[in-house]
Amino acid sequence: MHTILMVDDEAKIRDVVVSYLQNGGFRTLEADTGAKALQAIRASRIDLVVLDLMLPDMTGEEVCQEIRRQSSVPILMLTAKTSETNRIHGLTIGADDYVLKPFDPRELVARVRAILRRSSDNLLLADKISFGYGELSIDTVRAEVCLSGEAVALTPSEYKLLLVLARHPQRYFTRDELVEKVLGFDFEGDARAIDQHVKNIRHKIERDPKQPNYIQTVYGKGYRFTGGES
Repeated sequence: MHTILMVDDEAKIRDVVVSYLQNGGFRTLEADTGAKALQAIRASRIDLVVLDLMLPDMTGEEVCQEIRRQSSVPILMLTAKTSETNRIHGLTIGADDYVLKPFDPRELVARVRAILRRSSDNLLLADKISFGYGELSIDTVRAEVCLSGEAVALTPSEYKLLLVLARHPQRYFTRDELVEKVLGFDFEGDARAIDQHVKNIRHKIERDPKQPNYIQTVYGKGYRFTGGES
């Protein structure tokens, strides 16, 4: 049974979401502050965090960034901020998806299931692949990426995107194809979210993100992995 941490300072929203999650077969934990959320993540095994951006002690963005310093647990943000810039910022700092308030609790549960399904799909093919004469390696058993022997902290969506590209060197994928394979066919955001994920990955695995060696842009089409399997 997956454990979902629901983080929101409004008790009514927590009660509704928790009720739907429990009816959907999930175990739930709750937190009404950022500090309590971080404490819960350190103390318990959490499979996914539903995180509101408006918290009394710290912003949801700050909580997200702190979570990413210690965990790759998937994060689904709840936000009333409707601008594209704010949503892209959430993906930039490590969120895997977002739901806009007000929302249908059934949609939230569906998003939770989709994120968890994508995360578990990463473990279906168990092997280790390497590129650049061993400089970059992907261990699909541990869902771990290493660069020159050092672990690289990727979010679940970033990891899935890198794995999709790396399993098909030299083949280019359109943004729409990557949205479906990485974010799921039910993702309702802008396909340019893929651009932000690629930018994040490049900053983590490329020696010069402006002149990438591994993930290259196919102008007018999408992206391809060109690292060259060793």
